[in-house]
Amino acid sequence: MDLGLSGRRAAVAASSSGLGLAAARALAADGVHVALCGRDAHRLADAVASITEAGGSAVGLGADVSTVAGATAFVAAAHDALGGVDILVANGGGPPAGTFATTPLEAYAPALELSLLSTVAMCTAAVPAMQVQGWGRVVAITSISVRQPIANLILSNTARAGVTGFLKTLALEVAGDGVTVNSVQPGSHATDRLRSVYGEDLSAVAADTPMGAVGRPDDFGAVVAFLCADQARFITGAALPVDGGAYRALQ
Repeated sequence: MDLGLSGRRAAVAASSSGLGLAAARALAADGVHVALCGRDAHRLADAVASITEAGGSAVGLGADVSTVAGATAFVAAAHDALGGVDILVANGGGPPAGTFATTPLEAYAPALELSLLSTVAMCTAAVPAMQVQGWGRVVAITSISVRQPIANLILSNTARAGVTGFLKTLALEVAGDGVTVNSVQPGSHATDRLRSVYGEDLSAVAADTPMGAVGRPDDFGAVVAFLCADQARFITGAALPVDGGAYRALQ
């Protein structure tokens, strides 16, 4: 499917690996010029090469989007490198694990900066120019924990819920300006991050998913790209689970 995105410019945060890289690849495959970012220079270079060797257009930017300053700087650098930003894929790592009993109060502020305020900062840097030009797409990669809190991840559950409220509010405020704002809520996908937690054998994770499998990152990336497409122009304020049926409630 032609997504109608050829020539657009995308800043894809935390995209040197995992779901961020999958999103960047999917956008580049449709002719989008993508700016990737990461903290590891070698891994970032490999990510850029994986796109350019497939015929896509990509530039790598060393950046740490875990802070407000770093997130803002990444969007500014992407704007300079690409000549503008039409698409923002907000993404980032998660805070440390813990329960209410084991998580000290002082751990909440950095967790909120990492998984909430960094996205607010990226939107603040990117969205006004989208409004002026009358076209823009924001897609945030969050977590299924927004709908169904995950045990031992109280910091992530709290911050991700907050960013979802922000994104929904932003979507309503900029809908009339030709800018859509959506989020995608991944379940378990076969990424390096998942393997670092469970090892190479992901069969136990797969067994806990109604589809009996973990997700493929490239399929997830294709969902992100679709939400940026011309065909998705009437979708905004949505929070879409991509989890193989792991979320079981009706709403």
